Amino acid sequence: MQQAEPVAEPVAEPMPGYGQLLRLGYGSLAAAVRSCDDCGWELARTTWAENAHLGWGEVLLCGLGALGWTALRRAAARRLFRPFGWKKGMDVPTDIAIAYLLQCSFYGHSIYATVYMDTWRKDSVVMLLHHVVTLTLIAFSYAFRYHNVGILVLFLHDVNDVQLEFTKLNVYFKHRGGVYHRLNDVISNVGCLTFSVSWFWFRLYWFPLKVLYATCHSSLQSVPNIPFYFFFNALLLVLTLMNIYWFLYIVLFVAKVLMGQMQEVNDVREYDVEDSKKTAVAKKKEGGLQLPSALKEGMHLKNGLVKDKRL
Repeated sequence: MQQAEPVAEPVAEPMPGYGQLLRLGYGSLAAAVRSCDDCGWELARTTWAENAHLGWGEVLLCGLGALGWTALRRAAARRLFRPFGWKKGMDVPTDIAIAYLLQCSFYGHSIYATVYMDTWRKDSVVMLLHHVVTLTLIAFSYAFRYHNVGILVLFLHDVNDVQLEFTKLNVYFKHRGGVYHRLNDVISNVGCLTFSVSWFWFRLYWFPLKVLYATCHSSLQSVPNIPFYFFFNALLLVLTLMNIYWFLYIVLFVAKVLMGQMQEVNDVREYDVEDSKKTAVAKKKEGGLQLPSALKEGMHLKNGLVKDKRL
């Protein structure tokens, strides 16, 4: 009895690249068109008549399913998703109203604090502009009932603010009482890394792609004539530019660490003592100004420790 020869298994063809797809695909299509007599119409008609099995019951079920999806979408849009949309004079939920009250009062305080309480830094003018823009957005978004998108804007920015302040506290606490605390140093290093990543993720990725896309484009699809459309989007775009501006400080910090110009985590926005001394000395020569006592003692500029600035 003769033994059957083994059949070779087909070899899987590797996935082609874009160039190979365009070259071979176009070549095959062009060759098929040139050699086409009836282009397979007769074969297609015969195959359909002999092998197609599609009953009216299946067509009816498909149509009923399409009507069901339409009814479900309409009901969901009216009953489930409409409360999340915008309408004139809509109520603000209590929790969002409380969050707006806290945020609005905080940024009102921040405007005063930046001018009269905090140390003047290289970005203080931008910080002051940020507080004014944020306070305006909060107040007007509450008044016009744009609180759904407004609370999202606050969330995307507050995540970074919490990380920033927590990291700065550990930067200040790692040298206290004349003793070096390693735990605070490690926490500040880890906090700086997570803060840098989260800043890009929340403020330069989610904020433009989710918030700006919704306010600039998607909002007009549902409400064609939105009150103060250009006003709000202009402020949001200014906020985006300021986020990019501060991200440059983060990039500068990372570059200094990688190039060995900075041995420990510190705030690159703050004027160091030497720069402040040089500036103060130059001003003294020009206008007879006196050095601040804190600079004479060599203190580093931090919030609440040194206040010698003029707006």
